Amino acid sequence: MTPPVASIGRVTPSDELSHSGGRFAAADSHHTIVVRGARENNLRGVDVDIPKRRLTVFTGVSGSGKSSLVFGTIAAESQRLINETYSAFVQGFMPSLGRPEVDLLEGLTTAIIVDQERMGANARSTVGTATDANAMLRIVFSRLGVPSAGPSFHYSFNLPAGMCPRCEGRGEVTEIDLDELFDSSKSLAEGAMTIPGYNVDGWQVRIYSESGFFPADKPIRDFTDEERHMFLYSEPTKIKVSGINMTYEGLVPRVQKGFLQKDKDALQPHIRAFVDRAVTFTTCPECEGARLNEAALASRIGDLNIADACRMQISDLAQWVRGLQEPSVAPLLSGLIQTLDSFVEIGLGYLSLDRSSGTLSGGEAQRVKMIRHLGSSLTDVTYVFDEPTVGLHPHDIARMNQLLLRLRDKGNTVLVVEHKPETILIADNVVDLGPRAGVHGGVVQYTGDVAGLRASDTLTGRHLDDRARLKPAVRERTGALEIRGATRHNLRDVDVDIPLGVLTVVTGVAGSGKSSLIHGSVPKGAGVVTVDQAPIRGSRRSNPATYTGLLDPIRTAFAKANGVKPALFSANSAGACPNCNGLGVIYTDLAMMAGVANTCEECGGKRFQPQVLEYKLNGKDISEVLAMPVSEAEQFFGSGPAHAILARMVDVGLGYLSLGQPLTTLSGGERQRLKLAIHMGDKGGVYVLDEPTSGLHLADVQHLLGLLDRLVDAGKTVIVIEHHQAVMAHADWIIDMGPGAGHDGGRVVFEGTPAELVADRSTLTGQHLAEYVGA
Repeated sequence: MTPPVASIGRVTPSDELSHSGGRFAAADSHHTIVVRGARENNLRGVDVDIPKRRLTVFTGVSGSGKSSLVFGTIAAESQRLINETYSAFVQGFMPSLGRPEVDLLEGLTTAIIVDQERMGANARSTVGTATDANAMLRIVFSRLGVPSAGPSFHYSFNLPAGMCPRCEGRGEVTEIDLDELFDSSKSLAEGAMTIPGYNVDGWQVRIYSESGFFPADKPIRDFTDEERHMFLYSEPTKIKVSGINMTYEGLVPRVQKGFLQKDKDALQPHIRAFVDRAVTFTTCPECEGARLNEAALASRIGDLNIADACRMQISDLAQWVRGLQEPSVAPLLSGLIQTLDSFVEIGLGYLSLDRSSGTLSGGEAQRVKMIRHLGSSLTDVTYVFDEPTVGLHPHDIARMNQLLLRLRDKGNTVLVVEHKPETILIADNVVDLGPRAGVHGGVVQYTGDVAGLRASDTLTGRHLDDRARLKPAVRERTGALEIRGATRHNLRDVDVDIPLGVLTVVTGVAGSGKSSLIHGSVPKGAGVVTVDQAPIRGSRRSNPATYTGLLDPIRTAFAKANGVKPALFSANSAGACPNCNGLGVIYTDLAMMAGVANTCEECGGKRFQPQVLEYKLNGKDISEVLAMPVSEAEQFFGSGPAHAILARMVDVGLGYLSLGQPLTTLSGGERQRLKLAIHMGDKGGVYVLDEPTSGLHLADVQHLLGLLDRLVDAGKTVIVIEHHQAVMAHADWIIDMGPGAGHDGGRVVFEGTPAELVADRSTLTGQHLAEYVGA
């Protein structure tokens, strides 16, 4: 299905045909995606023609505008136009998509976005349910299982017919410590609730205190048995609070639904900490974690029931399915084998179908999403990928490249945002944005083939063939962190010493056990700083100033200079513009049509009340300070706690971000470096970084290495889980996990210096590193 041509803004025929110096150049939209005047985020009127049915790679430093062009403009408009083809009734159930800021888009085809967004926070979602594999396996067991449990849905742990009645298909049961939910010596009016988000004057508490089922001023420990039961375990009941119809429910089931039915790893840190304190998770004693009822588990094909099959490593499961010779379900078995083989082909054969989808890394999630498209019969589709090589060992990147080329060769347009030179080199066409990031980016620096990029004087062209060298000498360790008998996930009783006082890189193919070894064995707590790939969660109101804690010293400085309270200088508090509630824009929901965001007329987008903007700090009001780039703000706040935070942000290469830029607009690389900037101020002696080169341009990797060196030279121990060969070459010590993934991994296959690894060449990592450094 090809959506209608998108034409935004008025264009005269003479405008369209003008070529030199004109905004709209003539282009053949049958063979080209035509973009004119793209201004989304930091794009500065970008004009570009992208050939269809070709592989185009978009390059440039993190924050240069790649995602704004590919995802925010091209893919967003394609999806919006497709949504408009549905009836108004159907559109009412779909997300509203605004028009991108662009003058003209022509030649669009249906866009399929395969991004790095983590997959669902629902504890019921697994790798098997997120793909077609689980559904097909259920049908196989319903046809071939002995004794049969019934139709395929009788084998589903997400439906009553198949789920274990004790744990309701979750595989584990929970016990809640009531003392972590409330202080029984206090009344609700006194703030007895200790659950995150349950504030005395908030709706979560008011629904209890104003329910009428018990006095709000009575200590909870003095409740009668009936009041206590209503407070803790009541069934859903309709009540009115301040004249509004609401549903009242006991506190325990409300906590279970609000906190426990989401994947714990996907919760915000402070909520996860609450769940860890308040809830004990134990394997369900009835189904022993299998999630299914007795009938489903009794049904077997050979020696396996469906839970056993879902626990198997997918590469092994594929071999087991191949051994099923049953003509009556031959087409079904063929489809299941094809899906399972796709997992193996894409480097995910080490997963199991019962793996919770919320525990997948961004790279793993993206590759799982790819699986449903590899066997697709669709052609003339635009596939959009966001750094598909993230989390991949150099050995696996070649396979990913082949998959991208296969999608192209089926007659599709493939658009890839990428930094890895191995993938840039296979491009038919390259669009390089820059020259730098943020306000210093958003301009097309080069478009054409790879040979032209290499010859160009752009930042990407100059660094395309960069190769790090092995260090002539490595640092001496000051001690060792001993790991003994590590068995987490696929680790096979691993003993290894991680040297202290040096830069250690832990590497190996995806699924070899790197993260299991480090995150499972390096002790958490005092002295250990972990910067992982967990996504930053923030609303439209969150920005670098709020996330890093920078806003607090800024507010304090304004308050002290003007003799007023600090809350005035928060757009989320007393100083907020009442018209837009401190958002700076008014969002209008137009039901089935795309919603519209308009700059607030009262504050002009500044987010604050007019009287607040009269207060100055060194000649600037609070909105002007929040609009500053980090590098400018570092000079503005010459000393003190604000300067210290800003200096760390500059140190990790985020000097171009504005303090008030919404977190939702940051790229993946920017978010990771923002987290690193926060933790650089910690007093920890051991830093654990998980793939810090994710989202980094070739030119920025050298800057990161300098940052890691400064941490080590300051007496820190730095442990980096990483695939990038430049980081490996720069290490003082390497621990290589493998030799393969899943049960083919889980062992230390090499430990020593990079030079020794290159000379040894006995592992996949050693072979690729030797090739990289030209040894």
